[in-house]
Amino acid sequence: MLPQSPQVLIGQVAPIVGSDILSGIAKFPIRARTSIGPTGLSNDAQADQRVHGGTEKALHHYPRDHYDFWRRQLDPTAILDAAGAFGENISTCGITESDIAVGDVFRLGTALIQVSQGRQPCWKLNLRFGQTGLARQVQDTGKTGWYYRVLEPGDVCPGDSMDLQDRVIPEWTIRRLWHAMYVDRLNREELSAIANLPVLADGWRKYARRRLDSGKVENWKPRLEGSA
Repeated sequence: MLPQSPQVLIGQVAPIVGSDILSGIAKFPIRARTSIGPTGLSNDAQADQRVHGGTEKALHHYPRDHYDFWRRQLDPTAILDAAGAFGENISTCGITESDIAVGDVFRLGTALIQVSQGRQPCWKLNLRFGQTGLARQVQDTGKTGWYYRVLEPGDVCPGDSMDLQDRVIPEWTIRRLWHAMYVDRLNREELSAIANLPVLADGWRKYARRRLDSGKVENWKPRLEGSA
C-alpha cells in the first residue's frame, strides 16, 4: 500500500433529507486544521452514540473506489458526486477491504490511528439514498469500509498524507473478516481465530464467541431494516 492523500470529512447531526430521522451521516471535507482525539475528529458528530462513534469507531474510512459500482447499482443520485456519501471520515482511492487488515497502523497528519473493525451498515443508509435494502446490499457485497481507533491524538490538515506505519496481522484483512462474519458464518476455525484477535474490536470478538457458544448467527434485521 502506497501512502495515501486522503480527503478528511466531518458532519453535524441533522435530519436525513426526506425524513425526520436525525443522523450525522452527511459528511463534508474539512477546510482547516482539525484535531483528532480518542473518539475522532473535532466538530464531527453522531446522532445515536449507542451504535455509532466511540473509541473503537473513532474514524470511518470508505473507499472512493466503490463509488462507480454504486452508481451502476442505484437509481441516479447526486449524493455520489462527492466523498462523504456513506458517512465516511476518510476517503481514498487505491485501497479497499482486500488491502486493509485489522491492526494496520497509519499516520494521518500528526495522529496515529489503527484499523479496529469492519463497518456494519445500518438502516440509515436506506434513508440517506432513498433505496430500500441498501444497507443489506452494502453488507452482502462486502463494500463496507472500516473503522479506526486513535492510538495517538493529533491534528490533520487538508492535503496531509496518510502513511502506513505497521502491519500487525496482514493476513486478517477486512475482506477476510467480512467473509467469515457474513458468508461462511459458522466456520468454527475462523470464528475461534476471530475471537482471539487481540487488535480486533471487542464487539466483533464477542460476536464470534456467541456464535461459537450458540451455533447460531445473530439477527441482523433490526440493524439493516430499522430501529437498531
